[in-house]
Amino acid sequence: MTPETFCYGAFRVGKKLFVGNLSYNVGDSDLQQLFAAHGNVASAQVIMDRDSGRSKGFGFVEMGSEQEAQAAISALNGAALDGRNVTVSEARAQEKRGGGGFGGGRGGGGGRGPFGSGGRGGGGRRY
Repeated sequence: MTPETFCYGAFRVGKKLFVGNLSYNVGDSDLQQLFAAHGNVASAQVIMDRDSGRSKGFGFVEMGSEQEAQAAISALNGAALDGRNVTVSEARAQEKRGGGGFGGGRGGGGGRGPFGSGGRGGGGRRY
């Protein structure tokens, strides 16, 4: 990886932009057209809810160069699109999410005795 795309263990994404506060009516092609006026658009995607199939109100656009991305941020951040003022900023790498689906690994038992769980699941003091 080059220094432009990787920095101190966290991705620094110069060409990929986050677009927030989107109307639910905005689709991929709408983003493509909006950003095309500011440079080459490599990809444009509105993020959809997997259960409802409806837009989550944000998306990502990847521009052809960092200069084009900066031009798009300057021109479009706060601009009106379908009745809403959109937020456009440099995308950040997705942070790792904790837990694993079943409540995040809390201990068992619960509240027995003065020092937490005494019977099962650990966590209690034993003398």
